[in-house]
Amino acid sequence: MKYADGPSTHSVVHIEATVPQVWALVTDIHLPARFSPELQRVAWLDGATGPVVGARFEGINHHRMLGEWRTVSQVIEADEHRAFAWAVLDPEGRYGEATLDPERCMSSWHYEIEAEGTGTRLRQTLRIGPGRSGLTAAIESRPDQEEQIIAFRLKEVRVGMETTLDGIKTLAEEGGRSGS
Repeated sequence: MKYADGPSTHSVVHIEATVPQVWALVTDIHLPARFSPELQRVAWLDGATGPVVGARFEGINHHRMLGEWRTVSQVIEADEHRAFAWAVLDPEGRYGEATLDPERCMSSWHYEIEAEGTGTRLRQTLRIGPGRSGLTAAIESRPDQEEQIIAFRLKEVRVGMETTLDGIKTLAEEGGRSGS
């Protein structure tokens, strides 16, 4: 698996709640910070107040090996009750040329929501690249270990995804709101 191939991972959960309940939770950008081992806090930018295509938000992340960093993300899909996605951008040029172009994002995240039986099926997917990121820098320092570096990062992200999806499931099934 090579960075240039756009490596990805996903996680799926069945939630005994309605599609609109799940939609309300996954489109609350603050919610993942309650569960994620990496994402610490989130805020809308540019006066945005909700999940519409083009809206931007910043995220403050922390990793035990990498420290703290800021990301800027742009909503690239907001198909009500079906899909919500954003591209993580590099506006400061932390990993190369600065960019606010979603086509050159560091990664993209995607939720897919669909009715399933008496509840809802929620799938979260991460795709790395095509733009440069911290993973690119790690690979450049150890090119002979590219596949292992990518596999390690995907495994790490998947654990965080599963934790976040379990949190969303619990909130939805308890009939709770995100609380933000």
